[in-house]
Amino acid sequence: MSQRTLAGRDVKPIGLGCMNLSHAYGAPPTAAQGQALLQRALELGVDCFDTAALYGGGANEELVGRALAPVRDRITLCSKGGLVMQPQADGTRKRVIDGRPEALRSHVEQSLARLRTERIDLYFLHRLDPKVPVEDSVGELGRLVAAGKLGAIGLSEVSAATLRRAHAVHPIAALQTEYSLWTRNPEIAVLAACRELGAAFVAFSPLARAFLTNTLHDVSALPGKDIRRGMPRFAPAAYAANLELLPPFVALAGEVGCTPAQLALAWVLAQGEHIIAIPGTTDPAHLQENMGALQVRLEAGHLRRLDAMIDPARVVGPRYSAAAQADIDTEVFADGR
Repeated sequence: MSQRTLAGRDVKPIGLGCMNLSHAYGAPPTAAQGQALLQRALELGVDCFDTAALYGGGANEELVGRALAPVRDRITLCSKGGLVMQPQADGTRKRVIDGRPEALRSHVEQSLARLRTERIDLYFLHRLDPKVPVEDSVGELGRLVAAGKLGAIGLSEVSAATLRRAHAVHPIAALQTEYSLWTRNPEIAVLAACRELGAAFVAFSPLARAFLTNTLHDVSALPGKDIRRGMPRFAPAAYAANLELLPPFVALAGEVGCTPAQLALAWVLAQGEHIIAIPGTTDPAHLQENMGALQVRLEAGHLRRLDAMIDPARVVGPRYSAAAQADIDTEVFADGR
C-alpha cells in the first residue's frame, strides 16, 4: 500500500501507538522489552510513532526518546500535551486537563527534553480544556510552530465543530480519535471535516482494544488496572453480547486470507486515503501481524459485508463511561453511543 501524508510528511498507512508500552493496560513491559519492540518496529518499516506526555507520566516519551533518537531523521514523531499527570501535595499524581497557553508551552518543553529532539513533527492537543477557548490553546501551539519547536498541530478527541474553530486560527494537520468497525463515531462528521480541510485522520484503537483480534474472550481475566475494566462495552454482559458479532467477521478473514486483526486494519484504511492507523501492542509477533495488513486488499463486496456485520446499532454499550465521556468533545450517535 502506498504511503500517505501526515503533517506534510510521507508515512506508511500504519504507524505505532506507543501507549501500551507504559500505560493503561495493566503492568507494562520492562523498559528493555519496550525498547526492543520499538527496534523491531523500525526493522519492520514503521516510520510513524505516536506517544504523549500522559503515558506513564512522561515515561513513554523517555522510552521513545531513548530508542528512536539515533534514527530521528528517518521517522515522523508525534506527541501530545494538554493532558498530564500532575504531582499533588500528598505525593500522588492526578490526571489534569490543562490547555492554558503557559501550560502547553511548558508541556512542549518537557516533551522535547524527554524525546531528545529539538522539534516534534506533529503535536496534538490531547484533550480540549473546557475552561480555555480552543483558539487560545491552538494559538499558542501555532507560536511554537513558528519558533521551530513543533512541525505541525493536531487535535485529539474533538468534534468537527471544534476542528473548524481551531483550523480558523492555525492549520490543523491531523485529528486523532478512536475508529474501528465497532467505534464508528468519526463517520458522523469528523472524517468528512478532515477531508474537507486537508487534515489527516489518525485512528487509534483500530483493533477495538483487542476485540477485533479475536483473542480476548474472557474480560474477567483483564488485569485489575486495565482501562477496559471501566469501559461499558467490556462489562461482562455487554461483552458477551458483543462477542456474538465476531464469528462472521472471523469467517470473512479466513475467506480473504488474513487474520482478524489484519482484516480490521484493512477496513479502517479503506475508509479514506487521509486515514493513518496507529495500533498499539507490546508483542513483537502482533506488531508483525499488524504491519502485514498493508498487504491485504479488500473488494467492495467485502467492505459492504463488514459494514453490515458490525455497525453502531449492533454494538452493545458506549465506548466510554459517562465520566470519561464528559472529558471529550467527540460526536455521539442519537442513542448516546
